[in-house]
Amino acid sequence: MTRLTAGSLIDSDTPGCFIAGQWAGGAGEVVTDRDPTDGDVLWQGRGATADQVDAAVGSAKAAFSSWRRTPYAERHAILVRYAEILQRDKAALAALIARETGKPRWECAAEMGAMIGKVKVTDKAWEARCSQRWITPGVADVVGVRRVKAHGPVVVFGPFNLPGHLPNGHMVPALLAGNTVILKPSEQTPAFGIAMVQRLLEAGLPAGCIQLVQGAKLTGIALTAHPDIRGLYFTGSSHVGQLIHRALAGRTEVVCALEMGGNNPLVLWPLPDWHQEDIEASALHVALSAYITGGQRCTCARRLIIPAGDKGDRLLDAIVRRIAQIKVDRWDADEQPLYGPLISERAADDTLAAWQSLIDLGGQPLVTPRRLPDLSPAAVSPGLVDLTGVPNVPDEEVFGPILRVFRADDWDHALALANATDYGLSAALIGGTRKNFEQFWNEIDAGICNWNRATTGALSSLPFGGTGLSGNHHPAGWTSVDYCVWPVASTERPAVAKPASLPPGVGPH
Repeated sequence: MTRLTAGSLIDSDTPGCFIAGQWAGGAGEVVTDRDPTDGDVLWQGRGATADQVDAAVGSAKAAFSSWRRTPYAERHAILVRYAEILQRDKAALAALIARETGKPRWECAAEMGAMIGKVKVTDKAWEARCSQRWITPGVADVVGVRRVKAHGPVVVFGPFNLPGHLPNGHMVPALLAGNTVILKPSEQTPAFGIAMVQRLLEAGLPAGCIQLVQGAKLTGIALTAHPDIRGLYFTGSSHVGQLIHRALAGRTEVVCALEMGGNNPLVLWPLPDWHQEDIEASALHVALSAYITGGQRCTCARRLIIPAGDKGDRLLDAIVRRIAQIKVDRWDADEQPLYGPLISERAADDTLAAWQSLIDLGGQPLVTPRRLPDLSPAAVSPGLVDLTGVPNVPDEEVFGPILRVFRADDWDHALALANATDYGLSAALIGGTRKNFEQFWNEIDAGICNWNRATTGALSSLPFGGTGLSGNHHPAGWTSVDYCVWPVASTERPAVAKPASLPPGVGPH
């Protein structure tokens, strides 16, 4: 059975998969999409089987030859039309994201804005990074040319937390470059994948250029193992990303771009001339870093590092006061909250279990997170725990509203604490001097390194990605075009002629 209760945005009888130019129901594992707030079933269907995945990849492969030869201007015009359709449907699509994720209306509207802007950003990035380049090598009538080629069929795995913006951030540059795309949305947000594909088709994208397969683990395994894919772009947990990376080991024909989690440090280092307003401003940056989206962003701060002693106490007092002001409520509440329920009741269970494990290790609770059953079984209030001096704190990402505090004896100790992780996505310094930030930038192993800004809120005109357990040196954002093409070098002359000089042993000139 397939059903969707999101008004008229998607027809109630729309199947979940789009394969070889046809909407079809999956024949695999059951996928149930629930509203995190009230538990209503938004959409229910089945994931794609290995045979259906094979058909989807085969269709994408067949369409690639024609699509790659389509002039860039024509591909671009289709994607511009797609952005216009997203703009037309912005309010309804934002409401669908909110229903699927529990995120408040304001955040879903911002996500739609990022989706709409991605086409323009990618076009600018293409001109800067991928347009044809000519080089005169100093040999008569010879020029060197750098051009780029698309890879072929590429797989995009979407996450639940930004079910539009993050897969869209892979799909738009991939399609503009001339690749064909097989999209697998998160099994927790399948309906928005349907909505995106519908709008790409309405914009005029040839049917074979986009395939949609629903499903969870088994569908993902079938996609990763398929011999005809030429790219795999993943956003999700480090655990799953590492499994994908190992599964692709030795397959040098597949470009793999991984956007994974982060155990992100936020160093709060007050200057001697700070007044109370500076402390309050820093507390606000902490709240936005740790608790936006209920902590369900890979760039959220997980570890707060502050000075030991009275300075740290004053900072913590301000942070605790700020946390007390954070509003958690429904996505459509008249007074909009900072965040709503987590993605599922299980996510709330996992968050509270992680909190208890930190307390069991010896952590001192500063603000205890609570389940908010009057809102939703999936709703959890913010938590803050002091783990200073506690041994063997796991280097892990808790994907929920929990922030861990560590007190540093001095600046060098703060840097060491910040870098004590195998993740490397986002880091920020609030306060400090320019010299402090330069040292912070040089020593912190993170792909995003901010000063007097939250760890969250990346700019589309910059790269987005990390290293270690956070990524594999293929950042998205501005540089997403890089992993969607491969460069080809040519040396060319207009007519055949003898070389100007010859090595020995080839006979007379």
